[in-house]
Amino acid sequence: VDLVRIMEKKIGFCLACNGCFFCVNSVQKAGQFVKDTRKVHKKFAKMAKNAYNILQPIFVFERKDCSMVSFKKLCVGTLLAATMLGIGGLLPTAEAGKIEDIQARGTLLVGSTGDYKPMSYLNKETGKYEGFDVEVAELLAKSLGVTVEYVPTTWKTLTADTMSGKFDIAICGITRTFARAQKMDMSHGYLLFGKTILCRKGDAKKFKSEADLNKKSVRVMVNPGGTNEKFALANLPDCTLLVHPQNAEIPGLIAEGKADVMITETMEARRYTRDDARLAAPLLDDPFTRNQFGILMQKGDQAWLNYVNFFME
Repeated sequence: VDLVRIMEKKIGFCLACNGCFFCVNSVQKAGQFVKDTRKVHKKFAKMAKNAYNILQPIFVFERKDCSMVSFKKLCVGTLLAATMLGIGGLLPTAEAGKIEDIQARGTLLVGSTGDYKPMSYLNKETGKYEGFDVEVAELLAKSLGVTVEYVPTTWKTLTADTMSGKFDIAICGITRTFARAQKMDMSHGYLLFGKTILCRKGDAKKFKSEADLNKKSVRVMVNPGGTNEKFALANLPDCTLLVHPQNAEIPGLIAEGKADVMITETMEARRYTRDDARLAAPLLDDPFTRNQFGILMQKGDQAWLNYVNFFME
């Protein structure tokens, strides 16, 4: 009875006399619906049935006109209100979501490989992250009233680090792919780009298509674990594939003749040809693919995903 009175105050109307707008179906119907549709709410349905069986012998309510209140409706209303308010012991108190965790912590944990100009790059001279995605992360943190704390990751460990919750978001020029979306949450896409190549300026006329790259005599260099390596493995099986651990070092190695071609993206290729006169991107205006970047998150918090998407819009 005390529980019902508490909820009357919280909700603002009398459960016993006026009913409850939550009470559309009985507990049994709700439980059967959950069972039939095989939803993840099976645990809730079981709790609802248990609560009904426990409370039915205890509570008897009568209206002033002596008519009986539908106990099934009252029980569902009580249970659902308790769920919302986190009281009563019928259900465990709901855990705080990602947004609440971030604000309580006071920092937004941002995963970055720090090797992708102009998206997210760790400047070794200043020790600070720079780039488009860095500015996006700063603005996202500001919208939450917190500051940014960067968490280093690599392309090879990006998926595992995201899935384990090592950071709140990963944003560093990450390509939206179906494979990633199956395991993790990804924001809506932003910035259109495509796969292309970086080579020495003197070799620019040699490379006009994938066929020109797919030769044993062509040394193609990529970083491990990312979409650049996957593209090379899928589309250039006959090239001499070289894997270098540091993506940011590959343009310099191409310029020095340690490899012939770097598989990269239009954003990165444009930046490096601007910074290094020895390099060229002959297929910049005709990339092999069309993609967008996305912000990567651990799967499971729809409210956090919604927030990020609304922010990006």
